[in-house]
Amino acid sequence: MKIVQQIALGYTARKLQLLSAVSTKKAAAEAFKLFCTPQKRVLKRATPVIDKAEVIKVKSGELNIYGYRWNHPAHKKVLIAHGFESSAVNFEGFVSPLIEKGYEVIAFDAPAHGLSEGNQIMLPLYKNMLDVVYKEFGAFDAYIAHSLGGLAVAHFLQNIPHDHDTKLVLVAPATEITSVMDRFFRLLKLNSRVRRDFDKLSADITGITPAEAAVLPTLINIQADILWLHDTEDDITPYRDVEKIKATDFPGIKFIISSGLGHRKIYRDAQSVKAILDFV
Repeated sequence: MKIVQQIALGYTARKLQLLSAVSTKKAAAEAFKLFCTPQKRVLKRATPVIDKAEVIKVKSGELNIYGYRWNHPAHKKVLIAHGFESSAVNFEGFVSPLIEKGYEVIAFDAPAHGLSEGNQIMLPLYKNMLDVVYKEFGAFDAYIAHSLGGLAVAHFLQNIPHDHDTKLVLVAPATEITSVMDRFFRLLKLNSRVRRDFDKLSADITGITPAEAAVLPTLINIQADILWLHDTEDDITPYRDVEKIKATDFPGIKFIISSGLGHRKIYRDAQSVKAILDFV
């Protein structure tokens, strides 16, 4: 973590700690707002791949959501879903190889990310965007999803028609949102009383409890053929959460476990990319 980020984090943590002494509910509300607010945006870069894309738009609630489309029309389609504080443009390395495999490629910036409108992102907002994209652009033959995008795609896919021919690639998905929240609270050094109010507020706002915001509950309703890539040194979406799913021995999931790539390098790693392209 850079020194400027450390200073900013320390200031924010102290501010919330002081607020919690006055009101745990107010501290929880401020913490939840911070948790759902990306602190940076990845914007469009002028690259040959991005410049060749058709910029497309959907309306999700009151927000204008922007994305990119390549190789339209084609006989099969793939949707790419990025993670928190990321963007569709970060996955441009997949575009040309996927086109070579005959895919039309679609990738959207989630609310509050990239070119899309909004200031906050949470699981229902991401899922709602995916619902709109599905209605606008039809069924997809394959999905490639990273981090929060992986969790959102899992919750979206369980509710739409699909079968074993559908390919789902989960790259370091947010397997259990509670683990992400645990890390957030450790960084801010907030107490259990704030966490209690935080979890209640999260459930009230999103309509889903933190425990339900996980990949495991969706698997019973997902028929897709799944490739799951995760790294043992992922400090954002911990590998221990994946071990729980491996222990359930769900059919139709192939795991590729790496070590040393962490949370973000994994989707740029040459071996990971090859495995994904071979799978779809």
